[in-house]
Amino acid sequence: MRVALSQLNQRVGDLAGNVARIVADFERAEAAGADVVVFPELAVVGYPPEDLVLKSQFVKDNMKALADVAVATAGRTCRALVGFVEARESRLYNAVALCGNGEVLTIYRKQLLPNYSVFDEQRYFRPGPDAVNGITAGVMMIGATKVGVSICEDIWSADGPVRAQARANATVMLNINGSPYHDGKHVDREEMLATRAREAHAPIVYVNQVGGQDELVFEGSSVVLDAKGNVACRLKSFESDFEIVDIDTSAGTVAPARIEPFASDIDRMHTALVVGTRDYITKNGFTDVVIGLSGGIDSSIVAAIAVDALGAEHVHGVAMPSRYSSQGSLDDAAALAANLGIDHRVISIEPAFSAYLGMLEPSFEGRDPDLTEENLQSRCRGTTLMALSNKFGWMVLTTGNKSEMAVGYFTIYGDSAGGYAVIKDVFKLQVFALSRRVNERARREIIPVSVIEKPPSAELRPDQRDDQSLPPYEDLDPLLEMYVDGDKTIPEIIAAGFPEDVVRRICRLVDINEYKRRQCAPGVRVSEKAFGKDRRVPITNGYR
Repeated sequence: MRVALSQLNQRVGDLAGNVARIVADFERAEAAGADVVVFPELAVVGYPPEDLVLKSQFVKDNMKALADVAVATAGRTCRALVGFVEARESRLYNAVALCGNGEVLTIYRKQLLPNYSVFDEQRYFRPGPDAVNGITAGVMMIGATKVGVSICEDIWSADGPVRAQARANATVMLNINGSPYHDGKHVDREEMLATRAREAHAPIVYVNQVGGQDELVFEGSSVVLDAKGNVACRLKSFESDFEIVDIDTSAGTVAPARIEPFASDIDRMHTALVVGTRDYITKNGFTDVVIGLSGGIDSSIVAAIAVDALGAEHVHGVAMPSRYSSQGSLDDAAALAANLGIDHRVISIEPAFSAYLGMLEPSFEGRDPDLTEENLQSRCRGTTLMALSNKFGWMVLTTGNKSEMAVGYFTIYGDSAGGYAVIKDVFKLQVFALSRRVNERARREIIPVSVIEKPPSAELRPDQRDDQSLPPYEDLDPLLEMYVDGDKTIPEIIAAGFPEDVVRRICRLVDINEYKRRQCAPGVRVSEKAFGKDRRVPITNGYR
């Protein structure tokens, strides 16, 4: 059996564009003599479509788009497995159609609907039946080969549809996916697939989508395993790709094919950030971005990622000094911009800051300067960037990291103002690692060494450093990983060796700053527990 894998970067809701990409790869598969070409989950509409599927006209249009794909198969020998939204008896299904001879030949409906983490499929879809007319669901004939077809979550369960299809003597398993990236998931996924292949005594063809969709990034890394669980083919990570594999269905073997290697974890994270940023910007009709360059490490890595995503000519850096900005930071920002080859301009916020202080002086009479004056500077900068955004049509990229987001160490309506938060799910220590790796890959200094080595500072008051307000990041990040990512309790964190007073203070900061995080821009998800859909904590919350 000859199978084509089509790893597409679809755009949610772009039915015409999605169909065009599907048909183009169908033609490639037909020309290569494939028996079937396998597309990702919900390829017609893009994944995840979220509440678009609650619009009846959208569902009708998606059905029409599927019909257009089916028509394209007329007079061809190749079949196409295409994911779509099926409306049937007032119910919606996450479904896949086998198209051939100009029509839809049969349909499989996803049985196991994920409803955890970023997934809300039970909000929209009904689970498909485990059998149709007495035949195990998903068992189909493609030529002389009996295959088992499943969708994403279906294959993760040992007792799920794949097991039933194997018992029904399916000799090849075809699984379509919209499986988002998080750090380390690629290892878990291939270990699971190897187990399923050995259990089913059948090769598995696993096709995943690629690209960014709002906060999610899909890594691709589509893979084919033989019946013994050995990887026989792997497509590229984070890129659209296409491949043909030949499977001996009687022996359960796969002819030698291309196996793309996995990059290191830090390089995969960097690429995920690049792809998520690129697709969010371009799929929403923007071409350029603007970034406040403080001379610090966060804005430096965001600028480097933006250049990788869009090209230097589309990235604009703005240094916005005040009376507390050091010359060293201004020099570092200028050096970074020169190293990246980006537009660099300096706009002092001192006139605006002084005007605010004068305007508020009568109201603040008798009160000492405090955090209020610090936040005013940040809000002057946010207003400046938004003015440039309005005037030139540039999207503002914010530069806050996950450590700061967690404890509220940012100014709402200030440095958090913008359209996309590139590193909102990246802890500070990871920011340092990403920055060092940027220079290693380039084999030259992109991010100035002085930026990487100097103590982090917001520079909103004289001689300010982050460690005056927070524990050192070497202590803070592991604590936050336990509390935020691991959902550990305060007693559990204390038992792990962290000082009780520090634990209680940091956990309180995380809890009371939910209202600030809820108002921040979306950003790339790279961990298994990002702020957003992964972690839904009430703002008004009396539990501590």
